[in-house]
Amino acid sequence: MVIAAWAALHVHAMFFYSWGAHSVLTAPMLVAVLCWLYVGLFIIAHDSMHGSLAPFRPGTNRAFGRLTLLIYAGFDFDALNKKHHLHHRHSGTEADPDFSDAPPHGFWRWYYEFMAEYFSGREAIVVTLAVWVYVGLFGVPLVNVLAFWAAPALLSSLQLFTFGTYLPHVPAHPAFSDRHNARSNDYPVWLSLLTCFHFGYHHEHHLFPGVPWWRLPTARAAQRAQSAESAG
Repeated sequence: MVIAAWAALHVHAMFFYSWGAHSVLTAPMLVAVLCWLYVGLFIIAHDSMHGSLAPFRPGTNRAFGRLTLLIYAGFDFDALNKKHHLHHRHSGTEADPDFSDAPPHGFWRWYYEFMAEYFSGREAIVVTLAVWVYVGLFGVPLVNVLAFWAAPALLSSLQLFTFGTYLPHVPAHPAFSDRHNARSNDYPVWLSLLTCFHFGYHHEHHLFPGVPWWRLPTARAAQRAQSAESAG
C-alpha cells in the first residue's frame, strides 16, 4: 500500500504537475506527503531485514527490501542488512555503524557521519543515472526532479535520522535502562505514525525486533503497562 501510494504520487508529481500560483500551497504539500512515503519505503525495507514484512518468507522479504531500497536511493539491501544487524548487536557503542561515539554527540555532525556511512559511490551513481533518465530520456523538468524526488528523499533521511536514530540513541539523562542503549518517545499513536511509522517506539523495537512497524504501538502500550505495574 505504501509502495503503491508513493508510486502514484511520484508519477503525478514528476510527469503531470504543472507549476503556477497554486504551487505556493500544493508543492509543499506534495513534498511533505512524498517525504512521509519515502520514510515508509525505508521502513518496509527495514522490516524486510528483520523478516517481519513476510514472516517465514525470506525470498519475499529480500525482494521487497531490494525494491524499496533501490527506489529510495539505490541502496544495496545486503550491505544495509549486515550493518543494521551490527547496529542491533552493538547498539550505542563504537562497533555500532549508526552511532557517533564522539561527545557531545551533536546532531549535524552525527547526521553527516550517518549519511557518509551509508551513502557512497554506488548510491551516487544510481542517483545520477536516475536524474539523467528522468530529464534526458523522459523529459521531466529538472525543477520537478529536484522538488519532488530529490527534496523528499533528502528530507526523509533527516526525518528517519531524527526520530529513528538520534532521539532514541543520543546519550542523555536519565541513563539508558539496558544494553540496547535505546529509548522510546511518548508520542500519541497518530503522531508516532506521522513522525517515523512508529519507530520512535524504539526501545520496543530493540526488545522485539521481529515485531512489524504497525504492531509497535501495541508493544509500547504493553511495556508501559508492565513498567507501571512494576513501579506500583
